[in-house]
Amino acid sequence: MPTFQTSPGTRDILPPDAARWRQFNAIFADTVEAAGYGCIIPPIFEDATVFHRIGEATDVVSKEMYDFEDKGGRHVSLRPEQTASVCRAFAQHRPTTPWKVWYTGPNFRYEKAQAGRYRQFDQVGIEALGVHDSDLDVEVIALAWKFYQRLGLSNVQLVINSLGDDGDRARYVDALRQYLQSHQDALTPEARQTLERNPLRVLDSKRQGDLDVIASAPTIKAFLSVEANEHFEKVLTGLRALAIPFTQNEYLVRGLDYYRRTSFEFVSTALESAQNAIGGGGRYDGLVQSLGGPDTPGIGFALGLDRTLLACDAEGVFGAPKSSVDVFVVDVIDGTHALAVTNNIQDAGYSADRAFDGRSMKAQMKSADRSGARFAIIIAQDEVASGSYTIRDMASAQQQLVAKSDLVEFLTRNLGKRTPRRSPS
Repeated sequence: MPTFQTSPGTRDILPPDAARWRQFNAIFADTVEAAGYGCIIPPIFEDATVFHRIGEATDVVSKEMYDFEDKGGRHVSLRPEQTASVCRAFAQHRPTTPWKVWYTGPNFRYEKAQAGRYRQFDQVGIEALGVHDSDLDVEVIALAWKFYQRLGLSNVQLVINSLGDDGDRARYVDALRQYLQSHQDALTPEARQTLERNPLRVLDSKRQGDLDVIASAPTIKAFLSVEANEHFEKVLTGLRALAIPFTQNEYLVRGLDYYRRTSFEFVSTALESAQNAIGGGGRYDGLVQSLGGPDTPGIGFALGLDRTLLACDAEGVFGAPKSSVDVFVVDVIDGTHALAVTNNIQDAGYSADRAFDGRSMKAQMKSADRSGARFAIIIAQDEVASGSYTIRDMASAQQQLVAKSDLVEFLTRNLGKRTPRRSPS
């Protein structure tokens, strides 16, 4: 029989790492829900045209999308990102604005797998629709900043720029194209190919041969309208008011074509590779309209789960939680007592595990030790006869008898009060 393995660019997330992912999502949800964001769960696949709004010239659309024809003859795509899906949902359902939502879940891009980058990758993010106010830009950026702080990250830098309005961006792209074409002999072959599709993407190049040309390229600041420039200055003023440090980079353009005005990226200085961006976002004021909705402003961000966890590892923070239970039940009679006791302990709000297959007491105690449990409850004939349990403190090896009726009170006294998992009848 063949031995099956995960497909290239995918992997299994096993315990305790899966618990780390859950905790990551829980902290994110708590952070953004405090600001009024509600959870949205968009579908994993959409009409492929939804994602074409990302930008036909981007690698995401032209090279990396998992798109195919389904059995009904529809051209669909696994989502490569979730902003377009959220904007499609807004255009379809027309909720009251401001509409503030957060999401988590997998996206799919066909690209070369490497550390922190997979073909199936998870992101968390927020989107806020229906507000032009620059204070919303500040709120969105501040929520990402708070989240990184709650994970314990300290080596994170915020890089920010403005891409202006539609006309500003178009004028800048024309000027940039002319400049790059006049210097294309000095560009790498890869950059020359990118120039033909999208001049802005050349600015993302980290290849040494392109850096000198990029360093002298025109910047978008000279092309910003008065309104766009005022908006950006208000954003920077708001960040200063919240004591959020930032660096302005006039060559920051992000990887998707729908961005307008505020554009930002979070970089981990703890990661040595050139791929050190751990999240980013910006305004996309025309995206909803391009998806059939009303002219609606929007801003949001997406944070890469894998890349952020690599940054956490590099800084030695937010490690995987220890896999342990509160209580391990050792039943050396027939196992039926452990069945009832573990069920009652779990209903009382504590975690409990046990051994199976009628194993010896020695083997069960080894399992109790491996479980990381604080206490082991030992049930033998004497305990059944006396209506009590022998409880062993796994750290000190001290033992005591506790009456069955006093078990929950003992756990509460030693482990703290828990919320019962079963409502009292």
